[in-house]
Amino acid sequence: MCGILGFFGECSFGHQEIILKMMDTIRHRGPDDEGIWYNSEANVVLGHRRLSVVDLSVNGHQPMVSSSKRYVIVFNGEIYNHLSLRATLIKSSSHVFWRGHSDTETLLACIEAWGVEKTIKKCSGMFAIALFDKKEQSIYLIRDRMGEKPLYYGVQNGVFLFGSELKALKKHPAFIGEIDRNSLALQLRYNYIPTPYSIYKDIRKLTPGTILKVNVGNKYANIEATGKPSSYWSLKEIAVNAKSNIYTGKDSQAINDLDKLISQSVKGQMEADVPLGAFLSGGIDSSLIVSLMQSQSFSPIDTFSIGFEEEGYNEAVYAKQIAQHLGTKHSELYVSSEDAMNVIPKLSCLYDEPFSDSSQIPTYLLSSMTKKSVTVSLSGDAGDELFGGYNRYMWSSKIWNKLKYMPLPIRKFIKWGMTSVKPRVWNKILCQIVSMPLPGDKIHKLANVISANSVEDFYFLLISHWHNSENVVIGSEYIDTPVVNHSNGLNLGSVEQNMMYLDSISYLPDDILTKVDRAAMGVSLETRIPFLDHNVVEFAYRLPLSMKIRNGECKWILKQVLDNYIPRELIERPKMGFGVPIDSWLRGPLRDWAESLLDESRLMKEGYFYSEPIRKKWNEHLSGRRNWQYELWDVLMFQSWLENQQ
Repeated sequence: MCGILGFFGECSFGHQEIILKMMDTIRHRGPDDEGIWYNSEANVVLGHRRLSVVDLSVNGHQPMVSSSKRYVIVFNGEIYNHLSLRATLIKSSSHVFWRGHSDTETLLACIEAWGVEKTIKKCSGMFAIALFDKKEQSIYLIRDRMGEKPLYYGVQNGVFLFGSELKALKKHPAFIGEIDRNSLALQLRYNYIPTPYSIYKDIRKLTPGTILKVNVGNKYANIEATGKPSSYWSLKEIAVNAKSNIYTGKDSQAINDLDKLISQSVKGQMEADVPLGAFLSGGIDSSLIVSLMQSQSFSPIDTFSIGFEEEGYNEAVYAKQIAQHLGTKHSELYVSSEDAMNVIPKLSCLYDEPFSDSSQIPTYLLSSMTKKSVTVSLSGDAGDELFGGYNRYMWSSKIWNKLKYMPLPIRKFIKWGMTSVKPRVWNKILCQIVSMPLPGDKIHKLANVISANSVEDFYFLLISHWHNSENVVIGSEYIDTPVVNHSNGLNLGSVEQNMMYLDSISYLPDDILTKVDRAAMGVSLETRIPFLDHNVVEFAYRLPLSMKIRNGECKWILKQVLDNYIPRELIERPKMGFGVPIDSWLRGPLRDWAESLLDESRLMKEGYFYSEPIRKKWNEHLSGRRNWQYELWDVLMFQSWLENQQ
């Protein structure tokens, strides 16, 4: 795992000083080594920070030049099947001279033999790659299929820039850094800025599964002139094609096949020349990954979990039980609310752009603890999106399948009736009937979605925080996102399958994977996600919905696989999110901090937000009448980020 960056264009003078400053900002991504490569003819500069994981010798140093001298590469990630690729190449050619055993060297040799796209299609792994082709005088930017590794790029003052993190690009003297207000509105809507957008104008995130080829001889006035990335692998194509190639085997066969596929993925991802372990939350996904790791290890593997003092936020006790059953070498750390809140000042630097999934806090704490013992940690992320793990998949389908037969005017009338009663009144009415906190909030949220025009509209309303965020951000307007574009005419056979797909191209890469990558790499820890092996992903999409959600049970098939390793009673409990009690913190220890950032005169002076809707939610939250933790956290994370840009 590493950090990559580079640039080309008019600003080549003083390139070494510039690239060193850029590289220093991402030292955390690669504390073990650094390298620079410069081509005076093309004015191309490449930089690399290395976290040594495979082939720790100088033979793994980057930037790396191919044996023919045609290609130069900077590479962030891991190619898990690189040894089999190397073996295939050796069989077909006796002219390859190997200097070491790094996957970077394998990549270069395969590209020389087979070309860029053919090689990438053969690779199984996570990666962000920048490749300079001297012969074609072009740069290829390549991102892995599901978006595990980040890659930003853009044009600023005639200079083409790219890198693993925005903070590196900002150190280039050509960087402008104008905030994109439309992107800010997206962040308030989703709690992240979806690909391909970033918080800055003319800076983009490369779409997962694509290659962008840029001619270094051209002068680019803006990012649109660089062209559109081309797809080498498309989840949408996988999902659509799976409809005509549904898995037809029996339950027992499907369980066995999935067990083998995930086991193979885990085995490949356990290859490392440094200490390796795994996150263990005690949930289904991480427990399965750890079970498969331990079943393939001759010694106890290292597992890590954190616990919280607050009731309802602590899964550490369950993780410990599973670790004891499997016989892992388990470490746990109980953190106080003060420990968690101490992370907040670091968030704007860690995430580079506004990002407001509050589980970023425990993810950072877990990564920090894990790094003290190992350099690589496997994770159970993506099981929910691939195998139907979120409760909203089930109840959304049930609600929509009833609502769609009800005329829209009637649904709007019902919405009016539900929202005409204020949440605090609903709370008083229902407090003696239901045990959930603030039921009035949930009734108003349900009222917002029942008036949806379509299942796609239902989904967008369901996942949105600020539904009309362009009315909160001054000077912004509504823009389509890839989720909106992909959903048009999407029919994967069910509401649940559609939602899983949309989550997989948006929420998964732009929230979950971003959260884990920045938190872990912030402490120089490499994370690997076995569920995201493309063979596992493609198999998951072939499975019928009944093998994912059955009789009201989410992730049915994963539970059947896990039954081979862990007694069901150890994991049979309600799903618990990996979060922190932001709602109560904002009314308590974080109140002064938040009040300062949400001060009305400050908001007006900065000129990004209309203060009235924000102050209204803030006052309602403080009173306890409503719980606006997510909406307020979205604004606070931008405000905190903005404060640290000065």
